[in-house]
Amino acid sequence: MSKVRVESFMISVDGFGTALEQSLENPFGVGGRVLTQWAFQTKTFQTMFGKAGGSTGVDDSFASRGFDNIGACIMGRNMFGPQRGPWADESWKGWWGPNPPYHSPVFVMTHHARPTLPMEGGTVFEFVNDDVHEVLARAKAAAKGKDIRISGGVETVRAFLKAGLVDYLHLVVCPFILGAGENLIESIDLAGLGLRNVKTVPGEGALHLVYVNSRAG
Repeated sequence: MSKVRVESFMISVDGFGTALEQSLENPFGVGGRVLTQWAFQTKTFQTMFGKAGGSTGVDDSFASRGFDNIGACIMGRNMFGPQRGPWADESWKGWWGPNPPYHSPVFVMTHHARPTLPMEGGTVFEFVNDDVHEVLARAKAAAKGKDIRISGGVETVRAFLKAGLVDYLHLVVCPFILGAGENLIESIDLAGLGLRNVKTVPGEGALHLVYVNSRAG
């Protein structure tokens, strides 16, 4: 049975998944790029961007397993790119270049229609204006029995959490305080949603917290 997973979702010590003022120059907001330091030191992420080397410890193990058995992804418009409102044009194809790391169908939640966008390596971006239950149903059909990864951003993950649809939640707590931005866990009762902590693992650059949904079949 397929599971809905949030993998390697980076937050600050005070719970923020991005800082303020996201832009093309600052995908995680001004000052928010520090959240990615643990990831870009790993072999998994170095390989993803065509580079050699990188660490192979605890952080890399978590980063790598987050791509296992994923058949489809879901993300919000803000994770796909910095544009807001109607698409000014269709030249923007994501942050990741011609061969994004997803290699599966990716459902981008947006209120503004755009044609399906096939990319190299099997990634196909489909832009959908549906609620979380409908998007998840489409993703499950596309995943063909494999798992669905909720990739971000903050508001998208919060929406799936609040709807009780997340089976597995992996948070990466980075040793920084942002002070402001988009807070992932504010006013969300993880225990009340059935999510219980099953692992707390210190990595080389961050702390890994794993929650599973005790209500999932």
